[in-house]
Parts: sequence; structure tokens; C-alpha cells
Amino acid sequence: MSYGYSVKLAQTNANADGDMLGVKLGNVCIRNDIPVAVVAERLKVSRQTVYDWFRGEVSPQAASVTAIEEFLASLGYPD
Repeated sequence: MSYGYSVKLAQTNANADGDMLGVKLGNVCIRNDIPVAVVAERLKVSRQTVYDWFRGEVSPQAASVTAIEEFLASLGYPD
């Protein structure tokens, strides 16, 4: 994981509720080694917000849901 995804973050993501959109996003980004900075910039949120989503600590606000779904679809992950 060359972009700084720690084992702890990967484990937290794996143990979080996989039905949460932010956790799904995290799973895809961790598996594909997509930097948090890229995700944050693309979704116009802070890196901390992205990490919180990845861990399942918070759910994305409605304004971010469509952007996340579009980002995932652009990576080939429709759900």
C-alpha cells in the first residue's frame, strides 16, 4: 500500500459496515491503491473526511453521495 494506507486502516475498513457508501469507497480505494488526496480533491472534501468515510465513522452528506457514486462508476464499480 504505497499511498500510506496503514494495516490498521485496512482492517478498520474491512470490519466496518460494508453497506455504507463511504466504506465501499474505502474498500475500492485501498484495494486499488488510490491516494486519499486524489479522492478528496475529486469529491471536494478534506482528506480527514475521506478517512472518516473509509472507517465508517460518518456517512457522506447527501451532496457527496452522487459524486461518490460517479467516482466509483468511473472506476468500474457501479454499486
